[in-house]
Amino acid sequence: MTKITTAILKEKKNKQEKITMLTGYDYSMAAMIDQAGIDMILVGDSLGNVMLGYSTTLPVTMDDMVHHTKAVVRAAVNSMVVADMPFLSVHVSIPDSIQNAGRLIQEGGAQAVKIEGGMERVDTIKAILDAQIPVQGHIGLTPQSVNQLGGFKVQGKDLETARKLIQDAKALDEAGVFSIVLECVPSELARRVTAEVSCPTIGIGAGPYCDGQVLVVNDMLGMNTGHIPKFVKKFVNLQPLITEAFKQYKTQVADGTFPGPEHGFTIKDDVLEKLY
Repeated sequence: MTKITTAILKEKKNKQEKITMLTGYDYSMAAMIDQAGIDMILVGDSLGNVMLGYSTTLPVTMDDMVHHTKAVVRAAVNSMVVADMPFLSVHVSIPDSIQNAGRLIQEGGAQAVKIEGGMERVDTIKAILDAQIPVQGHIGLTPQSVNQLGGFKVQGKDLETARKLIQDAKALDEAGVFSIVLECVPSELARRVTAEVSCPTIGIGAGPYCDGQVLVVNDMLGMNTGHIPKFVKKFVNLQPLITEAFKQYKTQVADGTFPGPEHGFTIKDDVLEKLY
């Protein structure tokens, strides 16, 4: 396989070839995602929920993002790695925003960063692009704005917000983002946006008409015991299998059946005799 680049993603849109993206937060999971041939791995700030146990993404820091991005990059041979800009990392001055994005590239090793927000982020996005850092946009339901949005709700269902979403998408496209994530957007609105922008759209809860799809890996593997969004398909349900394996381990250690002889190592009798 060839290392995925922004140019390859654009070509996929032009050829109407679907793009695949999954979140990844650690080396082991990222290695499996990469081996499966997934186009992009998103080191999402959703690691706050999935890996760190926060109720929202808001507490995630730049240091958290750099740490997890470095682990994912070590595993990503072919997949393109995109790292989220966490809460408040682009709500500061433009120079500070560029520096934060630069950390994810220089220290983390990511190929691009993802930034939530539409027209209100265009100036910052342009400055980061000018610093030679590729940017992926993210509009619709933007988790970092959950308090402002009044919860995790589908976006763009009325005329005003639908028009705003289209305007945001066009503004991001004109600014030069290499793709746009559309989260929790009505399918037909996502179809309209996808047709009106030149860059690929990546849907999550945005229906089948986007140029690609992204899911949180723990959700689609059935490893999340909490609330599962409507748009998630469980491709396998690992949580009960993993829990059962842990229970068997506990039982076998307790009753002495693990470890067995096949799990140990030997020492010669003459060596052992000399110890006494």
